[in-house]
Amino acid sequence: MGRIIAVANQKGGVGKTTTAINLSACLAEKGKKVLTIDIDPQGNTTSGLGIDKNNLVNTVYELFIGNCSLKECLLQDVFENLSLLPSNVNLAGAEIELIGIEEKEYILKKEIHKIKNDYDYVIIDCPPSLNTLTVNAMTTADTVLVPIQCEYYALEGLSQLIHTINLIKERLNPDLDIEGVVFTMFDARTNLSLQVVENVKSNLHQNIYKSIIPRNVRLAEAPSHGLPINIYDPRSAGADGYRDLAEEVIEKDV
Repeated sequence: MGRIIAVANQKGGVGKTTTAINLSACLAEKGKKVLTIDIDPQGNTTSGLGIDKNNLVNTVYELFIGNCSLKECLLQDVFENLSLLPSNVNLAGAEIELIGIEEKEYILKKEIHKIKNDYDYVIIDCPPSLNTLTVNAMTTADTVLVPIQCEYYALEGLSQLIHTINLIKERLNPDLDIEGVVFTMFDARTNLSLQVVENVKSNLHQNIYKSIIPRNVRLAEAPSHGLPINIYDPRSAGADGYRDLAEEVIEKDV
């Protein structure tokens, strides 16, 4: 039975999409069947997995508004063991089109629960805002994984995100939990990165992953080649970081 993890943080630029792509790819590399869902209108997870997002006939947007079936927008085996529900800029219109639709918070859940048992993991990349799309991700998910950038404002907005997760748990999805926090863009050369990690650990009573994702040039380059880091540069520090994270995620299920 597939475990559904939403990767969310309403702060942009924290490595959310990078984490969704590379955690998915590293889980797939370990032989797990993975479905990645891109529900960010920017479509960066879609293009980061090598799909031309502008030439897609059916995407998550068409699925949300009922213009296509799940099968019609599912891209099977984009990489070995890794399938994708893609997104593009059309999804930006979904918020308005869903006004007045009954149970609009559960559209994604109803679709994904038809196929969740076909996968070991379903990873959802959320938009960097708390809107209808993010709410759909959180009603669908079992847990929320929160990437935090190792910078001065790391904790800013985090309490709001945790409050939102708790509200959704209370009102829409009682089974939702916080998967944990993963530090991204860690620079071992700076005291600031170390201070942020210590600060978050002492202030946040959540599971914090031991795996820390380094600031890594190869990680930044990989999306422009449409490849996850474990394929683009398998020996890079970034690939090692995401393999470690995938291992920890799998260990939670044992």
